[in-house]
Amino acid sequence: MTTTAVDILGADDVSRAITRISHEIVERNPALDSVVIVGMQTGGTWIAKRLCESVNKIVEGANVPLGAIDISLYRDDYSLRPVVLSAPTDIPVDLTGRTVVLVDDVLFTGRTVRAALEALNDYGRPRAVQLAVMVDRGHRELPIRPDYVGKNIPTHFSDEVAVGPNGVTVSAVAT
Repeated sequence: MTTTAVDILGADDVSRAITRISHEIVERNPALDSVVIVGMQTGGTWIAKRLCESVNKIVEGANVPLGAIDISLYRDDYSLRPVVLSAPTDIPVDLTGRTVVLVDDVLFTGRTVRAALEALNDYGRPRAVQLAVMVDRGHRELPIRPDYVGKNIPTHFSDEVAVGPNGVTVSAVAT
């Protein structure tokens, strides 16, 4: 077995995607006073932080709250793998009546997003939830579609996608 890694996006590409998504969030949500950006632990939190900083720069006087959510206890596959708490949940405001921009690094089957939606309800009933991802790689098992996408990358089911501030890499295992 050999593993081949291909860099898909560099650090500048990731920064441009974050800037573009930030502008899209502002365009879609002119009343930013009801928006909360929440990153999914752990891959979505750094992206959520950068999106929040960018949105707050775009709109003078904006102060969009930033949160993080751990979905470990809400997964539907806990019988297949052990539950490992990744990092604490930190939701700074009641989500009732707010628009939550839920952020993750990679959208794959949609199961982690489903778990995050369930977890969010423990912090209030949002008016709407919008999904932002850096990479949409397809292979959905649930009817979930992102509102904001950094890059669509067609992959094989067995590929590994790594997303970080320095770029996006897809690793394929050849047998």
